[in-house]
Amino acid sequence: MKRFSCMILVLLVSISLFAGGAQESAEEFKVGFVFTGPIGDNGWTQQHNTARLAIESELGVKTLYKESVPNTQESEKVMRDMIAQGAKMIFATSFGYMDYMLTVAEDNPDVKFFHCGGYKQADNAVNYLGRMYEARYLSGIVAALKTQTGKLGYVAAFEIPEVVRGINAFTLGARSINPAITVEVIWTHDWNDPPREKEAAFALIDNGCDVIAQHQTAPANLQAAEARGVWGIGYHADMNAAAPEACLTSPYWNWTPYYLQEVQAVLDGTWTADNYWGGMDEDIVRLAELGKNAPAEAAAAVAEIEDLMRSGEFTVFKGPLNDNTGALKVPAGSQMDDGSLLGFDWLVEGVLGAIN
Repeated sequence: MKRFSCMILVLLVSISLFAGGAQESAEEFKVGFVFTGPIGDNGWTQQHNTARLAIESELGVKTLYKESVPNTQESEKVMRDMIAQGAKMIFATSFGYMDYMLTVAEDNPDVKFFHCGGYKQADNAVNYLGRMYEARYLSGIVAALKTQTGKLGYVAAFEIPEVVRGINAFTLGARSINPAITVEVIWTHDWNDPPREKEAAFALIDNGCDVIAQHQTAPANLQAAEARGVWGIGYHADMNAAAPEACLTSPYWNWTPYYLQEVQAVLDGTWTADNYWGGMDEDIVRLAELGKNAPAEAAAAVAEIEDLMRSGEFTVFKGPLNDNTGALKVPAGSQMDDGSLLGFDWLVEGVLGAIN
């Protein structure tokens, strides 16, 4: 009987291990991070790295990271090297890593993979992002209350849904204050090219734009605005220190809650392959404190809408919404669902520009 009981115990332990229910030792656990820029970029990569450090300090796990990894097959090599060093989780933090990550995931079914901003997944690979469009809308309110020309500029990277959502939300926020405001867009087709970004910002300023927003990695656009004596909206991190005269505010990322949650779940053996898209109510996206040159009335205007967002009473993309050719896209009484938002491929009324 004793031998039979031992056999049952071994069987139960084996089943638990097979099902992924075994707990991991934090001291021996390693998590890898693939970064598209330097950790000191005062933007996108800095915010991911802040969360990486929180994982080490709060959970006691070891992390591996590689900076400035291009969106090429080199990223695949970096991920494989991290796995060879013992990484059990990989966070790939650039849209261009998606297909390379999936290739590595297929070859390493025991490793968990997380892609920031993507849309393809596997049993061991998920996507994560935040509803940054909420903070973008709020920043549009600030810009609209500051502009004197009624012309806002936007230096954008690529014509992908994530970037398009941000442009549209910013425009809707601004036009909630003044429906005559326009937002002119210039595409750089690069996430981090400061000289090109400054050139784009200067072109927008020359066209009469007096507030420059951005979807770029670093604060080059803000610095261009400051050099010309106009204003700007930062992104990714609180960029006030990079251009204190120009910076009105910055929609920015707070990845720490999500990273802690996912690593802890893997450590506990409770992890499931679920995609994530949290909003301001989950503290994944934030709007930085207003800069010293932000309009005085902006704080109250932002606080009112932010409270409604957090409670679920306010939705950014609700009808009626026209595209920038005048065609009705979202009728009155309707709102865009997540599927439509994740595939956003049109620009709202008020945006001067096109998706090529």
